[in-house]
Amino acid sequence: MSLRIDGDIARLEGEPRVEDAEPLLAFLQGGPGRGVDLSEAGPLHAAVLGVLLALRPALHGGAGDPFNARWLLPLLAPPPLEGDHPSLFTE
Repeated sequence: MSLRIDGDIARLEGEPRVEDAEPLLAFLQGGPGRGVDLSEAGPLHAAVLGVLLALRPALHGGAGDPFNARWLLPLLAPPPLEGDHPSLFTE
């Protein structure tokens, strides 16, 4: 498996596969304050990405994989608080 549990952090390593999605989901739903570290993860299986997008856990560390850093981290970031983003419309 490419999933290692370290306290309240799920560390995804290598290329997380479909088999990692269910244990990741169970871990993240198992208690408050649990997060994910993607710093050692390569390409993520779509099932693992689906768990991350659905639950949006706190992220610890960066992303070691350039694709994850460029495209996935922005998707997994918490949504901005109201008033924290510029308006799309100008007056």
